[in-house]
Amino acid sequence: MTDTLKHKGMRKKLIEELRLKGIENETVLEAMMDIPRHLFFFDTAFLHMAYEDKAFPIGSGQTISQPYTVAFQTSLLNPKKREKILEIGTGSGYQTAVLAKLGMKIFTIERQHALHLKSQTLLEEMGYKARCFYGDGYAGKAAFAPFDKILVTCGAPHVPDDLKRQLKVGGRMVIPVGDFNGVQHMTTLDKVDENEFEISVHGDFQFVPMLERTDTGD
Repeated sequence: MTDTLKHKGMRKKLIEELRLKGIENETVLEAMMDIPRHLFFFDTAFLHMAYEDKAFPIGSGQTISQPYTVAFQTSLLNPKKREKILEIGTGSGYQTAVLAKLGMKIFTIERQHALHLKSQTLLEEMGYKARCFYGDGYAGKAAFAPFDKILVTCGAPHVPDDLKRQLKVGGRMVIPVGDFNGVQHMTTLDKVDENEFEISVHGDFQFVPMLERTDTGD
């Protein structure tokens, strides 16, 4: 599959739509402009709609996030080059690619084994560098902590304590928190010291659920 002039034109139109919806971080928008979202559609039935501002199924009960949500979460994260980031929920790898394009050092965890294999292969083929793991997002990756930033791309019933511990002092976590039957509140946690966080909420969103702990291994 290729990235044609037609795809680039549709992508440009999408980026303009995101600007109109209030996304102001031009660095994030430029990264998304460079990334061919259609290549991350594992379900080809939706391929013709790859540049609509919507979430779509990618298999294993998961979705590729709505572009607005990707842009919004990434902007909240305030990513900087060479920062070390933990991503919970690799999914198709699209959000991972955005973070890689922004120059971050990425450690990403996916709970669904089939998706883990597909996204890892795709990211490698496309030249996006990330350490990909199959395992439990609630547990994070203590072996590589602390992280400058943590981004959770699935709806969590609460903020996992392990992720709080693995965030460095001065770091930020972006996580959607709330009831799976309704909406999640997009939440930022800025770590002031080892036991203190500044917490703020940035609107309501809908995500697939962050699955409970299982013995998945790495």
